[in-house]
Amino acid sequence: MEGDLQRTFGRNLRAYREAQGLSQEAFAEVLGVHRTYMGGVERGERNLTLRSVERLAERIGVEPMVLLGSHGPAL
Repeated sequence: MEGDLQRTFGRNLRAYREAQGLSQEAFAEVLGVHRTYMGGVERGERNLTLRSVERLAERIGVEPMVLLGSHGPAL
């Protein structure tokens, strides 16, 4: 379905953030993005480029496919 991959990525990114014990604001700071942008990503509202997915994954030290996968990050 349309937008499923965006929502999956957002859910997985949120799960990673929560496992790290970070607020959305603190996590956005770590990633070098604005808090409202991070919220949109986590809710699956942002249509990210593949390069953006790669950059975000790289900054948190996980493979992009982990964040795009339906099973989410192994925490």
